Amino acid sequence: MEALALERKAEQNRELRERLAQLKKERNAIILAHYYQRDEIQEVADFRGDSFLLAQKAAQTDADVIVFCGVHFMGESAKILAPNKVVLVPDERAGCPMADMVNPIGLRELKAKHPNAKVVTYINSSADVKAETDICCTSANAVQVVNSVDADEVIWCPDKNLGHYVQQHTDKKMIIWEGYCNTHDMLTVKDVYEMRAKYPNAQFVVHPECRPEVVELADFVGSTTGILKYCRESSHQEFIVGTEDGTGYQLRVDSPDKTFHFASKFLVCPNMKVNNLKKVVKALETMQPQIHVPQDVADKARLSLERMLLVK
Repeated sequence: MEALALERKAEQNRELRERLAQLKKERNAIILAHYYQRDEIQEVADFRGDSFLLAQKAAQTDADVIVFCGVHFMGESAKILAPNKVVLVPDERAGCPMADMVNPIGLRELKAKHPNAKVVTYINSSADVKAETDICCTSANAVQVVNSVDADEVIWCPDKNLGHYVQQHTDKKMIIWEGYCNTHDMLTVKDVYEMRAKYPNAQFVVHPECRPEVVELADFVGSTTGILKYCRESSHQEFIVGTEDGTGYQLRVDSPDKTFHFASKFLVCPNMKVNNLKKVVKALETMQPQIHVPQDVADKARLSLERMLLVK
């Protein structure tokens, strides 16, 4: 029975992929997929990447339609950077709890208390918050962005764990918002010790959205793209991975001869996994759900994103 179910699933996915190829051609559409998406989505994506790479692709594409397979704030960023494109998300319920932990009212109040500070906001945030921001960043360029700011004081939001990591690499005073990634924050020191005991020859690589005490145990700390690059280029053959389990797809593509163990069974973002191949096809068939950002908000938010893209 199980073999029959797998066969039916494979046939269904084949039909969906064929339909998707047809729709992409008809709509002049491009599929952008975050590394945390299901394998079936990453397999059909035109570009796989982290928030930074996908923001770049959204800004540069000649496609008329962008299907953004990630969470809602990523679709917003694509629409802000490509206002003349139609931006679709497979499921508009795919939100980000961390992005919801900061709001424009609270941020304005904090800015009033620190009038000389510049606001650096993680791209994992709403368009309304980006509109209150001087410059955005991703985990890939957070340190460079903070150090590029023309101010001695920086308001950082919303991820306190990434903020703590950045604080170790800058002389600027950082006022850090108390937000966090629900998924990365679940990884504990106990988890890491247990995995190292089980796989003593493996290196531990970790995302800086994890807790500081977990990050301190790492052999390598980096963004999703940084982790992928390190594992691909490293001479080591075995890794304990401290980031969302969707990265396993690209890790296996890049290094089929290496072994990867995820540091915890809880490193799964339920919001990222809301999307599936069937929903991607339906989005292009119906041209819904579309992302809309009010023009006044988009105009302000665009400045913070464009400044981020200019930082080397």
